[in-house]
Amino acid sequence: MNDIRVGQGFDVHALVEGRPLIIGGVKIPYPRGLLGHSDADVLLHALTDALLGAAALGDIGRHFPDTDPQWKGADSRVLLRATVKLLSDAGWRIGNIDCTIVAEAPKIAPHAAAICANIAADLGIDIGR
Repeated sequence: MNDIRVGQGFDVHALVEGRPLIIGGVKIPYPRGLLGHSDADVLLHALTDALLGAAALGDIGRHFPDTDPQWKGADSRVLLRATVKLLSDAGWRIGNIDCTIVAEAPKIAPHAAAICANIAADLGIDIGR
């Protein structure tokens, strides 16, 4: 479709002991991780919500409900790629994205390139978009 749409995504999870910290599909060394039904990747969850919202296709909870055992422990990159397929099937194309992570710790900068590479690969877009 030729419409230009903007989606807004937001997600938050509690930090807890005994879980890995995964942000943007990257496992980040940290003593605590995010609590959630899936891998609790807040960045990819917010991005997935933004993409679905921009295309008026609902939200992450509608497509990947935490009440469905199929998504227990799911890799959020799988959810993101499934969302890209939903958008493509509906005739949408992703022009660009921009994401902001709000966190006191850990530092994201050392992992930013890997995070961007994961997202670009999953969305099928150039890393500069």
